[in-house]
Amino acid sequence: MSSLVQGLIKSLAMTVLSEVGDNTFFATAILAMRHPRRPVLFGCLASLTVMTILSAFVGWAAPNLISRKWAHHITTLLFFGFGLWSLWDGIKDEGDDDEFAEVEAKMDAELKAETGTTKKNSKDDDELKKQKRPFLLQFFSPIFLKAFSVTFFGEWGDKSQLATIGLAADENPFGVVFGGIIGQALCTVAAVLGGKSLASRISEKIVALSGGVLFIAFGIQSFLSTVES
Repeated sequence: MSSLVQGLIKSLAMTVLSEVGDNTFFATAILAMRHPRRPVLFGCLASLTVMTILSAFVGWAAPNLISRKWAHHITTLLFFGFGLWSLWDGIKDEGDDDEFAEVEAKMDAELKAETGTTKKNSKDDDELKKQKRPFLLQFFSPIFLKAFSVTFFGEWGDKSQLATIGLAADENPFGVVFGGIIGQALCTVAAVLGGKSLASRISEKIVALSGGVLFIAFGIQSFLSTVES
């Protein structure tokens, strides 16, 4: 199996099991329920694509900053660490599946705060609003930018981002990017089209346990593989 295909398959599997049922998945579903689906879909996909490319670039650059041997060992430890983390999350999950409600409540609070701010500024005349309109809003819709920002900052420092960095340090970075983007696209489309009905049927416990097993398998494979000089 070529290194590109191997990196793609690993990245695809890791992304799907990491993203399905996480906060970003639920946030995407909620946004799609409240706004037109198209700008939500494009905003989330653009954000996740940028995040995947940035993460893979960091992973690709890591062996150039430290020795490839150390990068390989660190990646192996990351896989085992994420595997144990996911398994622990799955074991302690009592099956309440209330994460969707928590994310929805948080977004409701943010929406109320934004609405209050909008009402206070409602007396401004239209010309003044146009002059003060943010630069990005001149090119992108507010819904697109909201979806982009919610997804980007939700993924920043997330387990899947760190795992992508680790994969890109140990596998073909192009394969990791392609696999990550495909996986993110599948999860995002599912969240946008499925909405609450799909999100409420996802068992976070099963997803966490499956992800944990996958990370442990990656760790074992990485531990047993040889390091290229």
